[in-house]
Amino acid sequence: MAKMIEVRIEKCMACKACEFACAVAHSKTKDPETIILEGERPGYRINVEAYGRNSIPINCNHCDEAACVLACPTGAIYRLHDKGPVLFKSERCIGCKMCVQSCPFGVITVSPDGKGVLKCDLCVERLAQGQDPACVVACPTGSLRFIDQEKSNKEKRLKAAQRLVAAMETEASNKKE
Repeated sequence: MAKMIEVRIEKCMACKACEFACAVAHSKTKDPETIILEGERPGYRINVEAYGRNSIPINCNHCDEAACVLACPTGAIYRLHDKGPVLFKSERCIGCKMCVQSCPFGVITVSPDGKGVLKCDLCVERLAQGQDPACVVACPTGSLRFIDQEKSNKEKRLKAAQRLVAAMETEASNKKE
């Protein structure tokens, strides 16, 4: 069963711990102190965007029919396997930025050195070691969860049913008054 990063907007407090953890996880040394002291500029692949009074962590959706994969002329953006994450291979990239232009969510960005792009890879190295993505682990509020898609869908259906029943009960009690 495919897993995904689920975002619960109502829990995000814009601390950006996810951005920092992502940058560290994708750095050469994987050590925050070394990154700061040596001036390495690792890029992060999740962005916390403010909208009104809300903060929304936004990252790659690893779309089933990913526009970035279809747009990439060299196969630098590709899917690992049928239900796997959409990944980026820098050696294949020619810098055309078609993937950046084609992403409907704007989550593929040009890397700090300008020689490639940054996009969420679900921390495939961490997944291979049985660990969850760095952003999920770093999130102090549980706004980010790494869960089975079907489990997420089931939870959403249950919440929708609960809201519907609550609305029906409220309507019924209002009619009695």
